[in-house]
Amino acid sequence: MNLNAGLAVAALTLLACAMPAYAAPVSALDDDGRTVSLAGPAMRIVSLAPHTTELLFAAGAGDKVVANVRYGDYPAAARALPVVGDSHGLDLERIAALKPDLIVVWMHGSSAGQIDRLKALKLPIFHSEPRSLPQIGDSIRRLGVLAGTQPAADAAADAFARDLAALEQRYRQRPPLRVFYQIWHKPLMTVNDKHLISDVVRLCGGVNVFGSHPTYVPTVSAEAVIAAQPQVLATSTLDGQVDDSVGHWRAFKHFEPIAKQAVVTIPSDHISRHTPRILLGAKRMCEGFEQVRAGQPVKLPAP
Repeated sequence: MNLNAGLAVAALTLLACAMPAYAAPVSALDDDGRTVSLAGPAMRIVSLAPHTTELLFAAGAGDKVVANVRYGDYPAAARALPVVGDSHGLDLERIAALKPDLIVVWMHGSSAGQIDRLKALKLPIFHSEPRSLPQIGDSIRRLGVLAGTQPAADAAADAFARDLAALEQRYRQRPPLRVFYQIWHKPLMTVNDKHLISDVVRLCGGVNVFGSHPTYVPTVSAEAVIAAQPQVLATSTLDGQVDDSVGHWRAFKHFEPIAKQAVVTIPSDHISRHTPRILLGAKRMCEGFEQVRAGQPVKLPAP
C-alpha cells in the first residue's frame, strides 16, 4: 500500500469512528399483548409502579430510569430517582418534561384516565402485569429488549427460572391444602385464580378457595370464608409478622386456621410485587404450608 492509499484508509477509519451510531429499531409485546416499538433502545425510561422499577433494574436498565414513583424503593439505587407520583396521582407535566422514550406502567396501580393522557402525548407505553410466575422472567427479557440490555436481562431471567424450577421440584407433589388468601381486611378482600398470588399458592400445593370467583380481587364476607372451609389463612403484613390485620379472625375460635394456628404471614414486598423477589415470598409460604401439613403451629422466622 502506497502512502496516499494509507492516508486514505486512515481518513476513512477516522470518519467512521466520528459518525454517530444508529441503533436498530426494537420492539416487544407488553402484558396486554400490544407491540411496543421504539426507533432504538430506550435511553430515558419513566417507571410508574414499584414493581416496574424493580423489573427494569433486574433487566440491567437501572441507569436508564429517569423517574420513579413513591414506594419504588428497591433496589437501593432506585431511592435516589426523582419521584413523579404514586398510585393516587401522577405529575403528568413533570413526566412529559423528562422527555421519556419509554414509560412502563401498571394498569392496576395507576389511574386509567392519566394513562390515557400519557397516550395522548404519543409516548411509548409498556403495560406490565405478569399474571403467572414464569411471566415475570419473560417480562424481564422483554424490557431488556426495549432497553438494549438483553444480555443482562436474559441472565436475570435465567436465574429466576432456575430458582422457580427448584421450588416447583420441591413442592409440586405435596398434599393439597385449602387456602384463603387475605389481601385486605377492611373490607375483607381476596384474589381469584387469575391473580399472580394464586400462582404462588399453587406452587406451594395450595388450592385457592375463591379461585373460581369471577372477580379478580373480590370482596367477601367472613361467613363466606368460613363456609369455604380453608385449612390455611395466608396474608401479607409489612414485616411478615402477625399483626392486627388478622386479629378479627380470633373471634372465630372454631375457624380451622385459627384453631390450628395455621396462619402464614409474608412480608408484603415479597408477595405483592411482580418481581423476582416474589420467590422469597413463595419460599416462606411453602415453608408455612409444610408446617401445617405436619400438624405444627406455623412459626416462621423474621425475614
